[in-house]
Amino acid sequence: MAILVKTTQDGRKLEVIGLAVCLAGRLEACELIEVKDHPNRGAIQAAVPEATHMAGRVPLTREEADIVLAAFSRAEANVLADPVAIHERFRIATLRKAYEQGIE
Repeated sequence: MAILVKTTQDGRKLEVIGLAVCLAGRLEACELIEVKDHPNRGAIQAAVPEATHMAGRVPLTREEADIVLAAFSRAEANVLADPVAIHERFRIATLRKAYEQGIE
C-alpha cells in the first residue's frame, strides 16, 4: 500500500511503499536525513529554506517528514508481526553488510 507524501513540482508522486520512499514508483531512499546533518546542508537551506529532512534527493518539510516517519512506523509494525518478513529483512541486512565489506 502506497502512502502519498507529496507531489513534486514536476508532477511526480513521492510515496512511502513499505520501508522505502519512492519517487515516481522508483526507490529514492530507505531513510530520512535531517538537513542539519546533511553534508550539503548549506546548499539545501539556500534552495529550500523550509526543508527539515531529505529523502534521497527530495527535500521534505517537517509535515512531510512526519508522514514518512509515521508510514515507516506502521510498516515496521507489520514487518515485526510477520516471520517471513523478518527473515527477509535479516537477509537484506546481511547482503548490505557483505556489499559494504566488498564481498560480492
